[in-house]
Amino acid sequence: MHRTLIIAEAGVNHNGNLECAKKLVAAAAEAGADIVKFQTFQAEMVASQFAQKAGYQEQTTGVGNQLEMLRKLQLDIESHREIVQCCSRHHIEFLSTPFDLQSIDLLVQLGVPTIKIPSGEITNLPYLRKIGSLGKKIIMSTGMALVNEIKDALDVLERAGTSRANITILHCNTEYPTPYSDVNLLAMRTLCETFGLPVGYSDHTMGIEVPIAAVAMGAVVIEKHLTLDRSMDGPDHRASIEPTMFADMVRCIRNVEESLGSGGKKPSPSESRNMMIARKSIVAMCPIRKGDMLTPENITTKRPGSGISPMDWDRVVGTKAVRAYAPDEMITL
Repeated sequence: MHRTLIIAEAGVNHNGNLECAKKLVAAAAEAGADIVKFQTFQAEMVASQFAQKAGYQEQTTGVGNQLEMLRKLQLDIESHREIVQCCSRHHIEFLSTPFDLQSIDLLVQLGVPTIKIPSGEITNLPYLRKIGSLGKKIIMSTGMALVNEIKDALDVLERAGTSRANITILHCNTEYPTPYSDVNLLAMRTLCETFGLPVGYSDHTMGIEVPIAAVAMGAVVIEKHLTLDRSMDGPDHRASIEPTMFADMVRCIRNVEESLGSGGKKPSPSESRNMMIARKSIVAMCPIRKGDMLTPENITTKRPGSGISPMDWDRVVGTKAVRAYAPDEMITL
């Protein structure tokens, strides 16, 4: 059975507070996530003073520029080390998305086995080259991207030194929250057919049904924002889900995985015992004497299915009764 990798996107939902970040690690582990993912950045390296907030960010954090917002959300290297140690204690893998070149170096120092490329960096050539040169596993989100842009990014990573065998791509929509009409889950098939790589899904909808559906469609990775409280101040809390709902999503995903099966079509062990109960056999419709001709007027089909199958009807009709039958008795040949 394929096991979907489930990433709890803590992101910046710690609001720059280390203790809150640690609580997110614990919540992710308790909810059953495989990985908890943060965001690593130096605000001045990510946004200029002229970079305005996205519409959803203004709705959740007020009017202002990105730089001011990001300064309040960044974590220093010592905080990162403590979060990594916290992940180890809770037996959950640490992952983070770097948003600038220096932050890539920081994550390398921390020994992360995987680098997560966010949607916004898919057209950042020097950034992609640096990550590609590391030869690490890569998970790349593709929100806002055209197919040709994804191809170009993959080519850069490959030329820089990363084997495509180490890359997973995530279908994604970067509106927070994403309207259901914009999700376009069928794009997962396009990505899979176009690039021949493992494909997952990074979800920003309000509920949990879309990531569950993505697993049924073959997603190998699911990423979903986690918050301790959706009413907290901060840009992403309202497009995140709380620990109880995250645990529900994990449980549903695991159930879907188990239900997908092998793809072969045959009676399952649990239903095999019902075959004789649910299927029918050829039986006498009325009293039949030995030697009487068996015809549609004196035989019929009824449960249980432990006798001659109705699929042998034509073989039975027109033969002579080998013995006398009472109504409902199974016909024998």
